[in-house]
Amino acid sequence: MEKIVTIKERVLSANDKKAQELRMFYTQYNKFVINLMSSPGSGKTTLLESLKQFEDFRFCVIEGDLETNRDADRLEKIGLLAKQITTGEACHLEANMIANILPTLTQDSRFQSSDFLFIENVGNLVCPASYDLGANLNVVLLSVPEGDDKVLKYPSMFLCADIVLITKAEMKEYFEFQTNKVKQDLATLRHGVEILEISKHDKESLKKLKERFQSFALKGYMSNHIFH
Repeated sequence: MEKIVTIKERVLSANDKKAQELRMFYTQYNKFVINLMSSPGSGKTTLLESLKQFEDFRFCVIEGDLETNRDADRLEKIGLLAKQITTGEACHLEANMIANILPTLTQDSRFQSSDFLFIENVGNLVCPASYDLGANLNVVLLSVPEGDDKVLKYPSMFLCADIVLITKAEMKEYFEFQTNKVKQDLATLRHGVEILEISKHDKESLKKLKERFQSFALKGYMSNHIFH
């Protein structure tokens, strides 16, 4: 006898529910949460190290990697509160992973004094695009050495982006990287995505980014992207 099964919820509905709980947690603790996504080596940890120089920008970090605590250790060495999640074979962070590590964060006084919480997702341009972490702002990094053709090759990732950061911008001339191409490709996916070029060697570019993050937080921005 043939049986018809009606699927009423998305496969990722459990993650979505947990992400909603995370939003309530972030609001309770007055944290503006930024989800950093990119391929490996694009400069996520370096960006966080660079932002530490601004005394009026107080933040803590959740690090996601398949193995090792190296990135969290790098950040702790410069005085940042950073907790590592090792995912094993999982190529992304999930809302439940974030929820499990939050109690450890809250026990540290640096968490209480932080205005921002960064989630440095696992380096991957595919998997993190499917998992809502309850963040206020989703930021995708694209480094110059990766090339300016990645937007349409990995559309699901760039559809997530509220901001796209072109990192290692000082190398543009060596790689013939065209920011206008990135802008044009992004416009075919989603209108109004802000693009900023940054370099760890250019303090002004970092200051501008820091101020943009503060501006988003001041107006209580919440990304409207629906993860699939």
